[in-house]
Amino acid sequence: MNSYQCSQCDKAFTENGNLVRHMIIHTGERPYQCSKCNKAFKCLSQLKIHVEMLTGEAPYQCSQCIKSFTNKGNHIQYMRIHTEERPYPCSQCDKTFKYKNDITKHMQTHTVEKPYQCSNIYH
Repeated sequence: MNSYQCSQCDKAFTENGNLVRHMIIHTGERPYQCSKCNKAFKCLSQLKIHVEMLTGEAPYQCSQCIKSFTNKGNHIQYMRIHTEERPYPCSQCDKTFKYKNDITKHMQTHTVEKPYQCSNIYH
């Protein structure tokens, strides 16, 4: 049951903290400020990425090559190049994909209407 309702839109939340974080969308508030350049961010995670980029810190090192990353998600995604991991299976056929964006595009092949037919008489 969602008991914390946003006064600006129809969204509702089960926890007050989630509502407070959501309200930043409406207020434009940027409470997380960089101590090096005074740039401000809506989310703490955005500030962390910014600081890592400023300092050149890239704590996520690829174990297969020399590439390193400031962002854990980018590191995980990159590692699929080496591991051939394909964690996104299509529910309509046997194909699997490395990246969520690829399966999203692929799913259109199962659902998108194909209004044009080939006019080639040799098919």
